[in-house]
Amino acid sequence: MTITTGALKILFVLTSHSQMGDTGHKTGFWVEEFANPYYTLVDQGVDITIATPKGGVAPIDPTSDLPQNATEDTKRFNEDAAVQKKINKTIALADINFEDYDAVFYPGGHGPLWDLAEDATSAKLIQDFDAAKKPIAFVCHAPAALRHVKNAQGEFLVKGKKVTGFTNEEEEAVQLTKVVPFLVEDMLKENGGIYSKGDNWVAYAVQDGNLITGQNPASSALVAEMLLKMLEKK
Repeated sequence: MTITTGALKILFVLTSHSQMGDTGHKTGFWVEEFANPYYTLVDQGVDITIATPKGGVAPIDPTSDLPQNATEDTKRFNEDAAVQKKINKTIALADINFEDYDAVFYPGGHGPLWDLAEDATSAKLIQDFDAAKKPIAFVCHAPAALRHVKNAQGEFLVKGKKVTGFTNEEEEAVQLTKVVPFLVEDMLKENGGIYSKGDNWVAYAVQDGNLITGQNPASSALVAEMLLKMLEKK
């Protein structure tokens, strides 16, 4: 697919959180969930800005950088000095104006469960993008950022909308159910989302209006493709 996207600007929002609860283990963003959408969009001429709650270095989940989790996109990421510079010098969310961007995308990793889920600046940003009917996309644990987001009517943004996200079974499989502050699947359901899922670890994503959500790391490419199709229609 080739589209004319040279004038398009997309905001990527990553976590600033690097600690997996009180386990002593590190977390952050999941490389594949950033790298595949990033290169899918950049290769189409999209201009991408990267922001985090605190600005500065966006922490990488070390597990996502292990050889067994490597993909062509993660290898490209690790050899890309320009994007490494962006990751190490992200812009603080407080300095972002949503009007400057055509869409926003949140990659996952466990980090967002602690910071983006509770970040008022992030919530307001999502509300603004949504009110302007601009695409808002999330993958894996990133729908955690929707936890406190409300619409203009004061209801949860996901209420009555088709959504997906990291499943309870997948969280159980990685043995972090008792570590994370909440489960993405449960939160989306409790907030009124029409939650659905595919098989564990298999690509699955849904779109409802301008909202796109993907289930797990394998879904990052699908979310990127859906986002591109929405931008095609602009």
